[in-house]
Amino acid sequence: MAATAPTSRSREQPAGDEEATSDLKLGEFQNVPTLTLSEARVLINAVMDRRKQQRKVEETETLVKTLDYLDVFARFKQKENIEAVERMLVGHDELELFERSQLGMHQTSTDMGDVLSGLTLLNYGGSLCCETSEEAKTLIPSLANKITDIDLQELLDEISKLRNFTE
Repeated sequence: MAATAPTSRSREQPAGDEEATSDLKLGEFQNVPTLTLSEARVLINAVMDRRKQQRKVEETETLVKTLDYLDVFARFKQKENIEAVERMLVGHDELELFERSQLGMHQTSTDMGDVLSGLTLLNYGGSLCCETSEEAKTLIPSLANKITDIDLQELLDEISKLRNFTE
């Protein structure tokens, strides 16, 4: 009996074994700064404003959908609040950049001007803005042994105060 030819190409195995579980394994992205959705919104809007001034605007369907998405899901709308959350989280050296981003900030900078100068990775899962430490540790399992429930709850309460629920 003759062997039959394959009906499709074989698939390549994923390059890395990245996972965001209790043991954070991000492979090549381990120490890469990320943007929260709020920061991505500020960044893209600043770029679009600059392009409009230079009359170099090309609003593709993807760009429009991305901006719509960010307008809906960005947790913080005001630049001052984004910076305040970032200042709160930057002092928590025990947290990985990814974890900080999930909680509400992007990297180690304390100036949104640095964000506008360009960063590498957009964290579309970002800015979960959990209400309780239990919720945060469930959604970000790698936090479990890095910060106490009390300290995490205090941090989440402070972040929550900066959210503007009317926007």
